[in-house]
Amino acid sequence: MKTNTIKRISLWSGPRNISTALMYSFAQRQDTKVFDEPLYAYYLKNSNAKDYHPGSDVILKTMENNGTKVVDMMLSYSEKPVLFFKNMTHHLLDLDRRFMNDVYNVILTRNPEEMLPSFAKVITHPTMNDVGYKLHSELVNYFETNHIKYVVLDAKNVLLNPEGVLKQLCNHIEIPFDINMLSWQPQKLEEDGIWAKYWYDSVHKSSKFSSYKPKTEPFPDYLKPLLEECMPFYNQLSRMALS
Repeated sequence: MKTNTIKRISLWSGPRNISTALMYSFAQRQDTKVFDEPLYAYYLKNSNAKDYHPGSDVILKTMENNGTKVVDMMLSYSEKPVLFFKNMTHHLLDLDRRFMNDVYNVILTRNPEEMLPSFAKVITHPTMNDVGYKLHSELVNYFETNHIKYVVLDAKNVLLNPEGVLKQLCNHIEIPFDINMLSWQPQKLEEDGIWAKYWYDSVHKSSKFSSYKPKTEPFPDYLKPLLEECMPFYNQLSRMALS
């Protein structure tokens, strides 16, 4: 909990939002233990996503399915002074959110014009429930209503200025910035989820945050209705993001 010496960071990301790169960044800190999507099995068990997410059977068999037990773990684990939980916002479902008072909440978003085509390469017909933009907005409202501190990151801003944004993020969390956060070995991380083979190929080949490059290929027509739904929520978040 925030009242003791352990810093518990919960990243609330949408998919394909450089969340894995951020996890790899924090994993370079000697004082930090990272956790890869601990609520994934809870989400699959309690939604129809298990019907179309790759590897869902193995995830359900090998991970804790009880969301309350996962949250208890997040609040009780104490082997490192900094704990980084990479979470997907849509994995929350109907969990009691009061635990968010006891973690440092970080919302990570990305322009849906760039995110949706990338996501659709694995989940071919995504819906708003899959991509998290509306849920991010609801989280912001929850934080504001309950006076819970939070910070917003935009993937583009991180890629344009990784050192500057990470320094601001560390300042928000009240931990010293570590220059080691800016690079890593191009290899798999021990803490990778078993779904890494479906999603993490580019990160496994990387050694740092990639340079930002605008998308140049045409946006798929069939995703345009979802894009129109997502943009108002993304625009709200992007105005709040560190830069």
